[in-house]
Amino acid sequence: MTGLRLRRAGEADLATLVRLRDDAARWMLDRGITGQWRPGELGEDHFRRIMARGEVWLAEGGGRVAGAWELWWDDEDAWGPRPPDAGYVHRLMVDRAAAPGTGRLLLAAAEDRVAGAGRTRARLDCLATNPKLTAYYRDAGYRVVGRKDGKPQPGGPAKSFILMEKELPPPA
Repeated sequence: MTGLRLRRAGEADLATLVRLRDDAARWMLDRGITGQWRPGELGEDHFRRIMARGEVWLAEGGGRVAGAWELWWDDEDAWGPRPPDAGYVHRLMVDRAAAPGTGRLLLAAAEDRVAGAGRTRARLDCLATNPKLTAYYRDAGYRVVGRKDGKPQPGGPAKSFILMEKELPPPA
């Protein structure tokens, strides 16, 4: 995976995860992307809760964290009750000092983890008011399959999302 080492995040990584998310939020705001993430919105307790019921992954390269993502095994708030056929990618975060293309590498790693768990689909949601993000995921092979209005958000008001899905090949 081009020099990136992947590992599950643990308790010792909580401050790093909060910093990475806050940095990503500031980067978006600096570019006029509002309504998505706000610095200080999620703290260590958020990531601790996700680690208890799902997975949080870190990618490291060159002696530093290059990015992270959350992987959930269900997401009823957005998708409703579903059979266990998908993994749900959330909070894909990339350190802006990382090499171009790192986000795609992290997304591919998340998809590999989902397929490795025997699931046939990767799902995610994009803020309905962020068409550039929707286009990013379309370019990565995801297709729009619906919309969820009023999805509850940790640390903020409910928002509307575009629901996207990608069929995954079986693991090699």
